[in-house]
Amino acid sequence: MTLFDQQWQTYRTVLDHDSMEHRAVADATADALRSWCDQRGDLGASVVLVDLGCGDLAHLAPLFRSLPLCVYTGLDLAACVLPMAERQMGPVEFPCHWVCGDLLEWAEEVAESPVDLIHSAFAIHHLSDPGKIRFLKGARRRIDGRGLLVWTDVFQDANETREAYLSRYVARVRQWPGLTEEQRNAVIDHMRQFDWPARREWIESVAADCGWSLTWAWRGQHRAEATALLRPCP
Repeated sequence: MTLFDQQWQTYRTVLDHDSMEHRAVADATADALRSWCDQRGDLGASVVLVDLGCGDLAHLAPLFRSLPLCVYTGLDLAACVLPMAERQMGPVEFPCHWVCGDLLEWAEEVAESPVDLIHSAFAIHHLSDPGKIRFLKGARRRIDGRGLLVWTDVFQDANETREAYLSRYVARVRQWPGLTEEQRNAVIDHMRQFDWPARREWIESVAADCGWSLTWAWRGQHRAEATALLRPCP
């Protein structure tokens, strides 16, 4: 197991922590995807889904199994989680592909055909702001004109600095039960090194410039976690 895989497993302990409101996130995601599938009508039975930063699918596998998918691709930078995700998905009638890779590289690849649905949860905030712009431009090129990007992540307040955001989030982590001090410190170190959450108003403007219409499907009570729905503009 690589050092990255070990760090990811520690970080996943926190991503699975109920203080991050995963039940509310899953409900908001389910509502958005089912509504979108219903609006597609006949096209709703042939959805190509790419899940960027799929993780171990501990929370969303039942939802994805219930959707009218024709292809599912789960991509994650941590190779160790892909067998877990495959087990969580279980036997399904549509083909599944498991890819160890980088979501920004995926967005900027040249593809023969567009995808219908892109989902990403708690992964894009690892990109720098210029990286987020590149991702949104690339994903816009890769998605079908009637497609949807569901982006669940952590975000900063409008005028909040990264330092202020990290300060209040670290204080939150220190209050979470069920973690050892070593785990808390590992998570905090990871956040300080790799977390670059976008400011909400800034990402709304950037998304528009990149050819997306963005709406917020859900916002958590801690002024951090949120789910954005991005639809390609004509």
